[in-house]
Amino acid sequence: MSTTNPRQKTCPPEPQAECRHCSRLVKFRQQNKQLYPEHFNGAVSSFGDERARILILGLAPGLQGANKTGRPFTGDFSGVLLFKCLEALNWTVGENGNHPDDGLHLRDVMITNAVRCVPPENKPTAAEANNCRPYLISRIAALPHLKVIFALGKVAHDSALRTFGYRLAAYRFAHAAVHLLPNGLTLVDSYHCSRYNVNTGRLTEEMFMEALQVAKAHME
Repeated sequence: MSTTNPRQKTCPPEPQAECRHCSRLVKFRQQNKQLYPEHFNGAVSSFGDERARILILGLAPGLQGANKTGRPFTGDFSGVLLFKCLEALNWTVGENGNHPDDGLHLRDVMITNAVRCVPPENKPTAAEANNCRPYLISRIAALPHLKVIFALGKVAHDSALRTFGYRLAAYRFAHAAVHLLPNGLTLVDSYHCSRYNVNTGRLTEEMFMEALQVAKAHME
């Protein structure tokens, strides 16, 4: 499958919850069903506005976050910070109650992950990212107004570039970096809004808002 034309759909934009493309992730999901039977425990679909001009691309569902709730960045610290900043930019409708039935909607924003199933130790393999890439290609293709991809972390950054078949060496990851891609989209980078990054001071709320503001400036 070629990744040079992401506008050409090769599969649906969202996997089935019981997606079985990655044996390690399926096994881990089955283990979690035994440990946490009340959790979603499936491939997590994207969340947001189908007319979005910005796609926020994360790494993978968190065990006690999206894997629990079934909605990206919902149920853990990173989601609290992300939705707080999206609200400040007037990209939300309703309030984030940190659960999928809170009535929250996004305006002009879609959120997804490079890998849709929770990986052990929050570390998907390169093969797992490759297996999930057709869903990212189709997700991008299904956003006709898309202008910006906002990558949370280097893995998401790399996955976005591989989706288009671009050389990683030509686009160096850095916080708030802007990459004007040959296909007309803009890739904007940010450190991931994880608890670890915030607690260690690598990322502050002010830094995260700065990167989002940079992305917003390229949405027109």
